[in-house]
Amino acid sequence: MATIVFPNEHSPVEDAESLHKSFEGWGTDEKSIITILGHRNTYQRQQIRKAYEELFQEDLVKRLEKEIHGEFERAVYRWILEPADRDAVLAHVVIKEGKNYHVIAEIATVLSPEELLAVRRAYLFRYKHSLEEDVAATTSGHLRQLLVGLVTSYRYVGEEINARLAQSEAEILHEAIKEKKGREEEAIRILTTRSKTQLLATFNRYREAHEASIYEKLEDETSDEFHKALYTTIRCLYDHIEYYEKVVHDAIKRTGADEDALTRVIVSRAEKDLRDIKELYYQRNSVHLEQAVAKKTSGDYKNFLLTLLGKED
Repeated sequence: MATIVFPNEHSPVEDAESLHKSFEGWGTDEKSIITILGHRNTYQRQQIRKAYEELFQEDLVKRLEKEIHGEFERAVYRWILEPADRDAVLAHVVIKEGKNYHVIAEIATVLSPEELLAVRRAYLFRYKHSLEEDVAATTSGHLRQLLVGLVTSYRYVGEEINARLAQSEAEILHEAIKEKKGREEEAIRILTTRSKTQLLATFNRYREAHEASIYEKLEDETSDEFHKALYTTIRCLYDHIEYYEKVVHDAIKRTGADEDALTRVIVSRAEKDLRDIKELYYQRNSVHLEQAVAKKTSGDYKNFLLTLLGKED
């Protein structure tokens, strides 16, 4: 469930005028920016952008980049984008920096086939290259095979499963991941082509046969980009709510919070299932996520994240 509360009716023109007013004078009115944008859904935010450009002949995103800075600016920037465009930007940052490729695995496995296709279209429109082209150009070996397979996948979304296939493929994954018998390519084939329903049956069969979750062996072997991406792929396919809770927990636990991971989860899930992530976080840590975020962040960045988490003044 989503965490943000947005009005059923709003005036994009009034919102655009209020935002423009917040940029006037000696200093930016950051509270006004948070109050408006933090309580508008994707469609409403795009209406505001359109109204702002028509009224003031200026791109709202570019104006915000001039007015606000740091982690606050990055969070607002990613929030104001349409979801597919946001994920395209996240993927491009990974490719440009040449690290954190597991974020691409996260995007490709959590999204539905149609959502992933929209990200690929947004990436192509924005960067004039296909996502798979840039992934292939900047990776190699098993990492390339896994990521290209994931971003180009269009999985079946029905409920049918093949129990015998689940059993046989659970053993292939065991040999590739636990026993390291050189079956990585077969494991990649399974993880990039099977439906999520089929893969859950395979993972459950693995647990029954080996008395452990399939990702447990990988958890201590994420020192290289391939194993990080492999671990992320399996965790997201297995239960993406549990995966995101762990990402947030690890981001907060670090000395100096991992703002990039924290922003990514809160911004991308606020309109989807952030409430479920919050509830799981509380169950596992006996602390509300809002409290944990408030302790590790500060200023307008903190206030914006807390607004997306559903905390009201």
